[in-house]
Amino acid sequence: MPNYLITVNEEELHYNSSDIDTLDSIKVNAKNLHVLDNNTAFEVEIVHSDFLNKTMTLSINGNIYEVKLEDEYDQQVKKMGLLAVTTQKLNEVKAPMPGLIVDVMVKVGQEIVEGTPLLVLSAMKMENIILAQGEGVIKSIEIKKDDTVEKGQVIIEME
Repeated sequence: MPNYLITVNEEELHYNSSDIDTLDSIKVNAKNLHVLDNNTAFEVEIVHSDFLNKTMTLSINGNIYEVKLEDEYDQQVKKMGLLAVTTQKLNEVKAPMPGLIVDVMVKVGQEIVEGTPLLVLSAMKMENIILAQGEGVIKSIEIKKDDTVEKGQVIIEME
């Protein structure tokens, strides 16, 4: 029997498939349900649904609830830590190709995160925005606008 973890507005509720099967509900239309539970009627409207992330926003008798559904596989993946996001600490940024520095978009001492635009490198008549591949604080910038760089040359040092 599959077990489910349903999180409603940060409150965790545990259900199994037989609990869900006993739910007395009637589909009114594509976005509305009429639900009976312990002789109490509830009007449920699906305000928003994201099936990929298994989340929904429901309006129940006019009150809004954020709902997330996790089956036993989702719970196992979470328990094993396979969804943990890790960030990489950068030590240096190297030129990915030879070219001309068109613009430097960061300053010494600036904290950056993954995806932060660092500089614009012109190579083979194309301008390439070089993005941070991790996080850190800029220790030194070894280049300036209009410098030429070789592939693999250190252009920014991080700490």
